[in-house]
Amino acid sequence: MNALIPTNEGNLDRGVRVAIGLVLLTLVFVGPKSMWGLLGLVPLLTGAVGSCPLYRVLGVSTCTARPRG
Repeated sequence: MNALIPTNEGNLDRGVRVAIGLVLLTLVFVGPKSMWGLLGLVPLLTGAVGSCPLYRVLGVSTCTARPRG
């Protein structure tokens, strides 16, 4: 799976994305009850998968890869 979707997010980045995604999703059910809260799916999914398409395009990576050997 790593060959199809390479990981380019570190653990802190992933955790923050999941938290932000969950907070935004709560806007659909609590508070203003706005459908804009569905935008929380984007950071939630990218945090869960560990790969951000925008990072890939820009060549950015917050993942700390350990060298083998």
